[in-house]
Amino acid sequence: MANSIFEKIRKVNKYGSEYWTARELYKLLGYGEYARFLPVIEKAQTACKASQQAVDLHFAHVSETQKSRNQYTEIKGKEVSDFHLSRYACYLIAQNGDPRKEEIALAQTYFAIQTHKQEIHEQLLEDQKRINLRGEMTEHNKKLIKAAKEAGVTNYANFQDSGYMGLYGNLRQKDIHALKKLKPQEKILDHMGSEELAANAFRATQTEAKLRREEIYGENKANTTHFEVGKKVRRTIRELGGTMPEKLPAPENIKETRRKIRRQNRLLKP
Repeated sequence: MANSIFEKIRKVNKYGSEYWTARELYKLLGYGEYARFLPVIEKAQTACKASQQAVDLHFAHVSETQKSRNQYTEIKGKEVSDFHLSRYACYLIAQNGDPRKEEIALAQTYFAIQTHKQEIHEQLLEDQKRINLRGEMTEHNKKLIKAAKEAGVTNYANFQDSGYMGLYGNLRQKDIHALKKLKPQEKILDHMGSEELAANAFRATQTEAKLRREEIYGENKANTTHFEVGKKVRRTIRELGGTMPEKLPAPENIKETRRKIRRQNRLLKP
Protein backbone atom coordinates (compact mmCIF):
# COMPACT_ATOMS: atom_id res chain seq x y z
CA MET A 1 0.00 0.00 0.00
CA ALA A 2 1.08 3.60 -0.65
CA ASN A 3 0.63 4.38 3.02
CA SER A 4 3.16 1.82 4.22
CA ILE A 5 5.61 2.66 1.43
CA PHE A 6 5.84 6.37 2.21
CA GLU A 7 5.53 5.96 5.97
CA LYS A 8 8.45 3.54 5.91
CA ILE A 9 10.90 6.27 4.84
CA ARG A 10 9.36 9.02 6.97
CA LYS A 11 11.80 10.42 9.52
CA VAL A 12 11.47 12.61 12.61
CA ASN A 13 14.15 15.12 13.61
CA LYS A 14 15.25 15.97 17.15
CA TYR A 15 12.58 18.70 17.34
CA GLY A 16 9.79 16.22 16.64
CA SER A 17 9.15 17.40 13.06
CA GLU A 18 8.62 14.80 10.36
CA TYR A 19 10.46 14.86 7.03
CA TRP A 20 11.36 12.80 3.99
CA THR A 21 14.71 12.86 2.18
CA ALA A 22 14.74 13.57 -1.53
CA ARG A 23 17.33 10.86 -2.16
CA GLU A 24 15.01 8.22 -0.77
CA LEU A 25 11.81 9.66 -2.18
CA TYR A 26 12.92 9.85 -5.81
CA LYS A 27 13.31 6.08 -6.02
CA LEU A 28 9.78 5.48 -4.73
CA LEU A 29 8.43 7.93 -7.29
CA GLY A 30 9.85 5.96 -10.19
CA TYR A 31 12.86 8.12 -11.08
CA GLY A 32 15.94 6.13 -12.02
CA GLU A 33 18.39 8.96 -11.36
CA TYR A 34 18.45 11.68 -8.73
CA ALA A 35 19.47 14.26 -11.36
CA ARG A 36 16.21 13.64 -13.24
CA PHE A 37 14.30 14.28 -10.01
CA LEU A 38 15.83 17.72 -9.33
CA PRO A 39 13.69 19.58 -11.95
CA VAL A 40 10.59 18.22 -10.18
CA ILE A 41 11.86 19.63 -6.88
CA GLU A 42 12.45 23.01 -8.57
CA LYS A 43 8.88 23.07 -9.92
CA ALA A 44 7.56 22.18 -6.48
CA GLN A 45 9.61 24.99 -4.91
CA THR A 46 8.15 27.45 -7.42
CA ALA A 47 4.64 26.27 -6.48
CA CYS A 48 5.52 26.63 -2.80
CA LYS A 49 6.68 30.20 -3.33
CA ALA A 50 3.55 30.99 -5.34
CA SER A 51 1.42 29.83 -2.42
CA GLN A 52 3.33 32.30 -0.20
CA GLN A 53 4.90 29.56 1.91
CA ALA A 54 8.49 29.61 3.17
CA VAL A 55 10.42 27.52 0.65
CA ASP A 56 13.41 26.93 2.96
CA LEU A 57 11.07 25.68 5.68
CA HIS A 58 9.57 22.97 3.47
CA PHE A 59 12.63 22.25 1.29
CA ALA A 60 15.63 22.26 3.63
CA HIS A 61 18.80 21.86 1.56
CA VAL A 62 21.41 19.74 3.35
CA SER A 63 24.77 18.12 2.66
CA GLU A 64 25.35 14.65 3.99
CA THR A 65 28.24 12.20 3.89
CA GLN A 66 27.52 9.16 1.77
CA LYS A 67 28.87 5.99 3.34
CA SER A 68 29.58 2.56 1.95
CA ARG A 69 30.35 -0.69 3.70
CA ASN A 70 32.50 -3.68 2.95
CA GLN A 71 32.63 -6.87 4.97
CA TYR A 72 35.20 -5.45 7.38
CA THR A 73 34.53 -1.77 7.90
CA GLU A 74 32.48 1.29 7.05
CA ILE A 75 34.12 3.64 4.58
CA LYS A 76 33.47 7.36 4.68
CA GLY A 77 32.39 8.64 1.30
CA LYS A 78 31.91 11.99 -0.42
CA GLU A 79 29.57 14.80 0.55
CA VAL A 80 26.29 14.73 -1.38
CA SER A 81 23.49 17.28 -1.46
CA ASP A 82 19.99 16.35 -0.38
CA PHE A 83 16.71 17.91 0.72
CA HIS A 84 14.76 17.34 3.90
CA LEU A 85 11.18 17.64 2.71
CA SER A 86 8.07 18.44 4.73
CA ARG A 87 4.81 16.61 4.07
CA TYR A 88 3.62 19.69 2.16
CA ALA A 89 6.79 19.66 0.04
CA CYS A 90 6.20 16.00 -0.81
CA TYR A 91 2.64 16.85 -1.78
CA LEU A 92 3.86 19.58 -4.15
CA ILE A 93 6.49 17.25 -5.61
CA ALA A 94 3.84 14.61 -6.29
CA GLN A 95 1.64 17.22 -7.96
CA ASN A 96 4.52 18.31 -10.22
CA GLY A 97 5.85 14.84 -11.01
CA ASP A 98 5.42 12.85 -14.21
CA PRO A 99 1.69 11.94 -14.25
CA ARG A 100 2.42 8.93 -16.47
CA LYS A 101 4.20 7.19 -13.62
CA GLU A 102 2.01 4.94 -11.49
CA GLU A 103 4.18 5.79 -8.48
CA ILE A 104 3.35 9.50 -8.89
CA ALA A 105 -0.38 8.76 -8.91
CA LEU A 106 -0.02 6.79 -5.66
CA ALA A 107 2.01 9.59 -4.09
CA GLN A 108 -0.52 12.24 -5.16
CA THR A 109 -3.32 10.33 -3.44
CA TYR A 110 -1.35 9.61 -0.28
CA PHE A 111 0.16 13.06 0.29
CA ALA A 112 -3.04 14.90 -0.68
CA ILE A 113 -5.04 12.99 1.93
CA GLN A 114 -2.35 13.27 4.60
CA THR A 115 -1.73 16.98 3.95
CA HIS A 116 -5.46 17.67 4.24
CA LYS A 117 -5.60 15.75 7.52
CA GLN A 118 -2.64 17.73 8.82
CA GLU A 119 -4.25 21.05 7.86
CA ILE A 120 -7.44 20.08 9.71
CA HIS A 121 -5.46 19.03 12.77
CA GLU A 122 -3.43 22.27 12.79
CA GLN A 123 -6.61 24.34 12.43
CA LEU A 124 -8.19 22.52 15.37
CA LEU A 125 -5.12 23.26 17.49
CA GLU A 126 -5.26 26.94 16.48
CA ASP A 127 -8.98 27.15 17.22
CA GLN A 128 -8.53 25.65 20.69
CA LYS A 129 -5.55 27.90 21.38
CA ARG A 130 -7.60 30.95 20.33
CA ILE A 131 -10.46 29.99 22.63
CA ASN A 132 -8.12 29.52 25.58
CA LEU A 133 -6.24 32.77 24.99
CA ARG A 134 -9.44 34.75 24.46
CA GLY A 135 -10.71 33.54 27.84
CA GLU A 136 -7.40 34.45 29.46
CA MET A 137 -7.50 37.88 27.82
CA THR A 138 -10.86 38.60 29.49
CA GLU A 139 -9.32 37.86 32.89
CA HIS A 140 -6.17 39.87 32.13
CA ASN A 141 -8.26 42.90 31.17
CA LYS A 142 -10.26 42.69 34.41
CA LYS A 143 -7.05 42.78 36.42
CA LEU A 144 -5.66 45.57 34.24
CA ILE A 145 -8.80 47.68 34.76
CA LYS A 146 -8.50 47.21 38.51
CA ALA A 147 -4.83 48.20 38.51
CA ALA A 148 -5.58 51.22 36.30
CA LYS A 149 -8.34 52.43 38.63
CA GLU A 150 -6.01 52.09 41.60
CA ALA A 151 -3.50 54.20 39.64
CA GLY A 152 -6.09 56.97 39.31
CA VAL A 153 -7.36 56.27 35.79
CA THR A 154 -10.92 57.50 35.19
CA ASN A 155 -11.04 57.38 31.38
CA TYR A 156 -10.41 53.72 30.71
CA ALA A 157 -11.02 54.08 26.94
CA ASN A 158 -8.05 56.44 26.64
CA PHE A 159 -5.95 54.19 28.86
CA GLN A 160 -6.74 51.16 26.69
CA ASP A 161 -6.05 53.15 23.52
CA SER A 162 -2.61 54.04 24.89
CA GLY A 163 -1.67 50.38 25.10
CA TYR A 164 -2.98 49.62 21.63
CA MET A 165 -1.15 52.62 20.18
CA GLY A 166 2.13 51.35 21.60
CA LEU A 167 1.61 47.82 20.30
CA TYR A 168 -0.02 48.71 16.97
CA GLY A 169 2.18 51.60 15.82
CA ASN A 170 -0.04 54.50 17.01
CA LEU A 171 -3.32 52.86 15.93
CA ARG A 172 -6.26 53.30 18.31
CA GLN A 173 -8.98 50.70 18.86
CA LYS A 174 -11.22 52.32 16.24
CA ASP A 175 -8.33 52.34 13.75
CA ILE A 176 -7.63 48.62 14.31
CA HIS A 177 -11.35 47.93 14.00
CA ALA A 178 -11.48 49.71 10.65
CA LEU A 179 -8.25 48.13 9.42
CA LYS A 180 -9.56 44.63 10.15
CA LYS A 181 -12.85 45.57 8.38
CA LEU A 182 -15.01 44.49 11.30
CA LYS A 183 -18.69 45.24 11.72
CA PRO A 184 -19.65 48.03 14.18
CA GLN A 185 -20.80 45.62 16.92
CA GLU A 186 -17.80 43.29 16.63
CA LYS A 187 -14.92 43.38 19.12
CA ILE A 188 -11.34 43.38 17.88
CA LEU A 189 -10.30 40.79 20.48
CA ASP A 190 -12.90 38.37 19.08
CA HIS A 191 -11.18 38.50 15.69
CA MET A 192 -7.59 37.92 16.76
CA GLY A 193 -5.63 34.74 16.10
CA SER A 194 -3.57 33.10 18.82
CA GLU A 195 -0.39 35.00 17.90
CA GLU A 196 -2.09 38.39 18.18
CA LEU A 197 -3.96 37.45 21.35
CA ALA A 198 -0.71 36.31 22.97
CA ALA A 199 0.95 39.64 22.17
CA ASN A 200 -1.97 41.53 23.71
CA ALA A 201 -2.01 39.26 26.76
CA PHE A 202 1.67 40.04 27.32
CA ARG A 203 0.97 43.76 26.97
CA ALA A 204 -1.86 43.60 29.51
CA THR A 205 -0.09 41.46 32.11
CA GLN A 206 3.15 43.43 31.96
CA THR A 207 1.34 46.78 32.22
CA GLU A 208 -0.61 45.60 35.25
CA ALA A 209 2.58 44.31 36.88
CA LYS A 210 4.47 47.55 36.18
CA LEU A 211 1.67 49.76 37.53
CA ARG A 212 1.63 47.80 40.77
CA ARG A 213 5.37 47.20 41.11
CA GLU A 214 6.35 50.85 40.61
CA GLU A 215 3.24 52.18 42.38
CA ILE A 216 2.50 54.47 39.45
CA TYR A 217 -0.22 57.01 40.12
CA GLY A 218 -1.83 59.58 37.89
CA GLU A 219 -3.81 59.17 34.69
CA ASN A 220 -1.14 60.57 32.39
CA LYS A 221 1.59 58.42 33.95
CA ALA A 222 -0.59 55.31 33.72
CA ASN A 223 -1.39 56.02 30.06
CA THR A 224 2.29 56.57 29.29
CA THR A 225 3.19 53.34 31.05
CA HIS A 226 0.65 51.39 29.01
CA PHE A 227 1.93 52.96 25.79
CA GLU A 228 5.57 52.21 26.60
CA VAL A 229 4.86 48.58 27.50
CA GLY A 230 2.93 48.10 24.25
CA LYS A 231 5.78 49.73 22.34
CA LYS A 232 8.34 47.38 23.90
CA VAL A 233 6.22 44.34 23.01
CA ARG A 234 6.08 45.63 19.42
CA ARG A 235 9.85 46.14 19.39
CA THR A 236 10.37 42.57 20.62
CA ILE A 237 8.13 41.20 17.85
CA ARG A 238 10.17 43.14 15.28
CA GLU A 239 13.50 41.93 16.72
CA LEU A 240 12.28 38.33 16.54
CA GLY A 241 11.27 38.78 12.91
CA GLY A 242 7.57 38.43 13.65
CA THR A 243 4.60 39.97 11.88
CA MET A 244 3.31 43.25 13.23
CA PRO A 245 -0.08 42.70 14.88
CA GLU A 246 -1.97 45.05 12.58
CA LYS A 247 -0.81 42.95 9.61
CA LEU A 248 -2.03 39.65 11.02
CA PRO A 249 -5.23 38.28 9.45
CA ALA A 250 -8.57 38.63 11.25
CA PRO A 251 -10.06 35.13 11.67
CA GLU A 252 -13.75 34.36 12.12
CA ASN A 253 -15.54 35.56 15.24
CA ILE A 254 -14.46 33.59 18.29
CA LYS A 255 -18.14 32.82 18.98
CA GLU A 256 -18.36 30.86 15.72
CA THR A 257 -15.12 29.05 16.59
CA ARG A 258 -16.58 28.02 19.96
CA ARG A 259 -19.72 26.72 18.25
CA LYS A 260 -17.59 24.76 15.77
CA ILE A 261 -15.56 23.14 18.57
CA ARG A 262 -18.76 22.21 20.43
CA ARG A 263 -20.19 20.58 17.29
CA GLN A 264 -17.01 18.59 16.77
CA ASN A 265 -16.97 17.47 20.41
CA ARG A 266 -20.56 16.25 20.10
CA LEU A 267 -19.65 14.21 17.02
CA LEU A 268 -16.74 12.61 18.87
CA LYS A 269 -18.90 11.46 21.78
CA PRO A 270 -19.67 7.70 21.75
